[in-house]
Amino acid sequence: MVADKAYSDFRHFRELSARGVVWVVRARRDTAFRTARSLHTTDNPRILADELVVLARPQTAERHPEPMRRIRAIVEIDGKDREMVFLTNQLDWSAWTVAELYRCRWDVEVFFKEIKQTLQLSDFLGNSEHAIKWQIWCGLLVHLLLRFLHYRSQWTHSFFRLFALLRACLWDEKDLHELLRLYGTASSPPRWRARPEQAYFPGFP
Repeated sequence: MVADKAYSDFRHFRELSARGVVWVVRARRDTAFRTARSLHTTDNPRILADELVVLARPQTAERHPEPMRRIRAIVEIDGKDREMVFLTNQLDWSAWTVAELYRCRWDVEVFFKEIKQTLQLSDFLGNSEHAIKWQIWCGLLVHLLLRFLHYRSQWTHSFFRLFALLRACLWDEKDLHELLRLYGTASSPPRWRARPEQAYFPGFP
């Protein structure tokens, strides 16, 4: 299980560990820990710390008295490096593997955000389970085709802009690959500038 830092139920984490479930979450800044010992599982310079910790506050320690692993790493999110702290009950994996697992989880979240923004799968034509599944699968198929078109046309703008462009010319018969190739690579036209004396306002001389 991989979750964000807003989810921090240590009693539930203990139950997951008892069931053999591996979990990775982001640590909240207001959670106090005491370091038990340091670990060394990788020489990756993006790993800043790898430690076994226990909860320091008595009221939270009783919910999860067992040691857990805390990893502080530099992770690339949306093309930018960010320092993040992770908690996990997995003690055998490399610290970088744990950090990369969360990065992959972030990519999935960005994908679902992109799906909701572009395909707008919130209003359905039917209310039955079959109708909803049919529309979701059609939406995913459209997304896949547009992603392939994005790659083939070497589109340099955002995916949302690509989707808006295609939606604007949906009822015209066009070669989409050629349209995106020209639109994505052509330079912007020069901006027209007018002099103040050229301004025209109806009713004024």
